[in-house]
Amino acid sequence: MAYKISNDCTACGTCISECPVEAISEGQIYKIDPEVCTDCGACADVCPVSAISQA
Repeated sequence: MAYKISNDCTACGTCISECPVEAISEGQIYKIDPEVCTDCGACADVCPVSAISQA
């Protein structure tokens, strides 16, 4: 099950460098491509506002 980013995202950029498969794209609220996400959880572990969870 892929991870998703909620509206609590502050677009800080911390998660992007942690994603080993580059599944996260920038925006006002970042997005995770569920087709690319490998469910590793690295992004969720580093999110300072806990905006990332499993879908």
